[in-house]
Amino acid sequence: MTLAVVGPGAIGGTVAAHLIRSGHDPILCARTAFQRLVVETPQGVIEARANVTTDPHAVGPVDWVLVATKTYDVEATALWLDRLVGPSTWVAVLQNGVEHVDRFAGQVPAERLVPVVVEIPAERSSPGVIVQRRDGWLKVPDGEGGRAFCALFDSASVDVSVDPDWLSVAWRKLAVNCAGAVNAMTGKPAGISARDDVADLIRALVAECVAGGGRRGPPFPMICPIRLWRSIERRPRTRSTRCWPTGWRGDPWNGMLETG
Repeated sequence: MTLAVVGPGAIGGTVAAHLIRSGHDPILCARTAFQRLVVETPQGVIEARANVTTDPHAVGPVDWVLVATKTYDVEATALWLDRLVGPSTWVAVLQNGVEHVDRFAGQVPAERLVPVVVEIPAERSSPGVIVQRRDGWLKVPDGEGGRAFCALFDSASVDVSVDPDWLSVAWRKLAVNCAGAVNAMTGKPAGISARDDVADLIRALVAECVAGGGRRGPPFPMICPIRLWRSIERRPRTRSTRCWPTGWRGDPWNGMLETG
């Protein structure tokens, strides 16, 4: 089985580490080269030689491509997909939002795309050096591609499973990410939600997202903004989003990363 991870940052690098722990040797397609992948997980440190390439022309078709770039990097990702995707390649999209398949329409046949909802709290301190703060999960739609994706993993720190109601899972995650957008834009951890004005803003964002999901058609009556808010309130006060620890870096898109 041949695999490639495009975008081995906090999420892509963590997932790559769990693939390595599961017996694979993924190609890490990155902008910046690094020699070793070191990921501190709740079950211990995963450290391995990093099979990194920064040149799309140095790779060929593989069995699986896992795309873990930011949602605004789809155009740059296309350079890698042109080389990595063959007639039988599966492409898993590990990104925020609910439009995983639509983003890659025209680049990969829809039937070969596997959308993935990701809940892995991880932070990258430098290329290839990552801390996974607690156990996480990946959820995919039920189907041939989803089940094949689950079979790639055998790691205790990440639960990988299919969900027949995947779209609702994606909308729930998007609603929670709306709260994270406030942390990213203010540069403050989750404790800022203790302020009444910030809490009101977050509740409004979550409610708007849930309402938008309902208009899109998934079975949303079961998703209650109040329940989502309570789950947000339970977050550790020092918890940050993936956008905040890395800084703004002068990039205006960073304020919107959490919502995909």
